[in-house]
Amino acid sequence: MNESESGPGSGRKTPAIFFDRDGVVNRSPGAGYVLSWDDFEFAPGFFELFRLVKSRGWKAVLVTSQKGVGKGLMSKGDLEEIHARMQATVQEKCGAEFDGIYAFTGTDKCRHRPKPDPEMIDTAAMELDLDLGRSWMIGDADRDIEMGIAAGLEGTLRVRGDKPITVEASGTVNSLEAAIAVFEGILSDESPG
Repeated sequence: MNESESGPGSGRKTPAIFFDRDGVVNRSPGAGYVLSWDDFEFAPGFFELFRLVKSRGWKAVLVTSQKGVGKGLMSKGDLEEIHARMQATVQEKCGAEFDGIYAFTGTDKCRHRPKPDPEMIDTAAMELDLDLGRSWMIGDADRDIEMGIAAGLEGTLRVRGDKPITVEASGTVNSLEAAIAVFEGILSDESPG
């Protein structure tokens, strides 16, 4: 591994974009939950944004609250199936997949803490060797923005949706297509070489 490559033990940490799921990766289910793959619909512009992130050599990490598991509306297996099919589709469309998926399910056995606690980001940083000081969070809810701030990320970007806004993000956009334009200038090239 040469000096310009990143990864555990390389001495160089990689920045990441942390993606909220519902309302960012896929269309928001509103007040309910995405309980099966049939309910999962990728948000317009997601694949283009994801390809941009990966083309610049950044990591892409999913940090999501899926309390439908803890409420007994779906099983952990249902959630894992949704995420496996999501990963397969992203791989097919973008030639890459999320580097990590961290989900708070609200069950007693869940090892993660709920947003806005930054634990999911902190765990990802440790496991994936991430540079949080150059990383960003993209979400549609106050708790996403608060989590990114609490984790000490460089910035937070809100995709405006149906959730009330009481916490200020570094930037706010009306769509993922608009987020692409924002990140074009932010994502420095981390490609080896």
